[in-house]
Amino acid sequence: MARGSRGGRGGMIRGRGGFMPKPKGPMVPKLPFNRLPFDLLLCDRAFPRVTPLPDEEPFTQALTKRANDLTPPAEELAAVTTLVSKVQEVLEKIKTTPPAALETVCQIEDLKQVGSLKKGTILKGHRTGDIVVVLKTLPLSTCIELLGNNVVEMLRTQEPQLLVSLTVTPNKGFEIHTRDAVVRVLIATVSRNLLKLDPKLHLERKVLLCHMAAIGHCRWFEENGQHATVKMLIRLLRDLKNKFQGLEPLHPWVLDLLAHYAIMNNPNRQALPINVAFRRALQLLSAGLLLQGSPGIVDPCETNGFKAINVMNSLTFEHQDSICLTAQTLVRLFDHAGFENILDAKYDLTAETTVWNNIVVNPLEKAYEKPAPKEEKMEAEPSAGQEAMETA
Repeated sequence: MARGSRGGRGGMIRGRGGFMPKPKGPMVPKLPFNRLPFDLLLCDRAFPRVTPLPDEEPFTQALTKRANDLTPPAEELAAVTTLVSKVQEVLEKIKTTPPAALETVCQIEDLKQVGSLKKGTILKGHRTGDIVVVLKTLPLSTCIELLGNNVVEMLRTQEPQLLVSLTVTPNKGFEIHTRDAVVRVLIATVSRNLLKLDPKLHLERKVLLCHMAAIGHCRWFEENGQHATVKMLIRLLRDLKNKFQGLEPLHPWVLDLLAHYAIMNNPNRQALPINVAFRRALQLLSAGLLLQGSPGIVDPCETNGFKAINVMNSLTFEHQDSICLTAQTLVRLFDHAGFENILDAKYDLTAETTVWNNIVVNPLEKAYEKPAPKEEKMEAEPSAGQEAMETA
């Protein structure tokens, strides 16, 4: 019987009253299958060692020392924490009993401390704390400065000897400055106001959502990222980001999730030592963890309906390529230059050719080139009115 004939595949079958289409099963959509990048930790049994493990104690000590150097001293941390507490106390008073000037235009629904200070991953010299203020009213650009002025006035009333100043950051919020610390107050609003925003009057929707997301990020980190090794690795990765320009696109939330993934995502579900986790984080980036086609890292705080959101979606293709090629160069430098030269690097070693023990390490070239914009038609077809004017 030929395909397509009666009773064949895709053909017709005889039924009562004539021919009828052959019934088909339910259509099952094909789901995309993304392969994990190569991760030696997950397949170590397939690659047994042929030589003994090297002594990792010097590497571990160097990482621990560098992490301690990146941790702010007690005096610096106390100065930032004290100022954050004072500003938060003033904002709580404004929330409970708002001044007459703010009662109708700037009502506070809630406020939360966010950022690296709250997470316990702040770097030495940062001296900045962050607070998100969620407004019950619409976030008018003009009322942000008004709120900041009220905070400064109340701080000066409480402590006349405190030298405090205000800096308004357009479309974000404002900053409270003292001699030793800074507090950034970031503005958000309740979800019901997002559909009422006017770009000419209010803060941008994208910025407001970003500030609201920071609250969720801190909540998740408090529940999942309190292991000391996770915080240590975050500081070390942020230090690498500051040293090597190709890692600059790694924003804090990606670094938080990458550190947690490198330490906790293993068959035993136990925290890995800092030396293993640090090397694994670089190897994962170099293997393409944040490239298109990889499962990447799922954002635990963002969903699109029932679809998970990948943190790589916040990175452009150029940024993904830059992160991957820089991590690949760093892995080569670790093998040939040693960890001391990477941890104590004074300049970007991945930006130029270097020689280590007669071995030349060249920086990798970009694999992704942004496509040129499509050329528009040189001459558009004239409309009926234009054609009439030209032939008149």
